[in-house]
Amino acid sequence: MSIVSIIVWLVMGGLVGWIASMIMGTDAQQGIVLNIVVGIVGALVGGWLIGPLLGAGSINEGISVMSFVVSLIGAIILLALLTLFRRVAKH
Repeated sequence: MSIVSIIVWLVMGGLVGWIASMIMGTDAQQGIVLNIVVGIVGALVGGWLIGPLLGAGSINEGISVMSFVVSLIGAIILLALLTLFRRVAKH
């Protein structure tokens, strides 16, 4: 993996994580590092769960509109699960 690939991965992961956090309303709780982590893990989750249903990969397999959407859906699912676990843990 080249340095350029890693930089693209981090930038796209950060963008996906930031957009997902804005949609889920968790942006105030997250910094840039957590946005990147959510975006990258969300891309993995989306590529695994949503990719086969839509016939598309995640940003980990190449950048396209569909891979961005798949990664975003995965990041939203990840944030929804984290929010659910936080609520359950509080009660």
